[in-house]
Amino acid sequence: MSIKTIVAIMIAVLLTIVIMQNRDEVPFNILFTSMYASKLVVMASVAVAAFVVGVIVGRPKKQKYDIEQYHDTMYNKNKTDTLSDEDRDYIS
Repeated sequence: MSIKTIVAIMIAVLLTIVIMQNRDEVPFNILFTSMYASKLVVMASVAVAAFVVGVIVGRPKKQKYDIEQYHDTMYNKNKTDTLSDEDRDYIS
């Protein structure tokens, strides 16, 4: 097992222990309402929401497609002269 897997398992176990120790019902104020809910449910839902946000934020970014580079490679394939006009002026 890799270190990343071991750390993930340890965090999951610790999170489960903390959540199971907080099972009592307490009042929660959500926006303008007050409701009684189990700390277990609230903490578990926050943990799931944090995991989802972490997965969304941690996704690798899609590569941007560079149309100019594609165009240059397609249409300048056979061009053997790669000097710009400024280079030609400098050399002359």
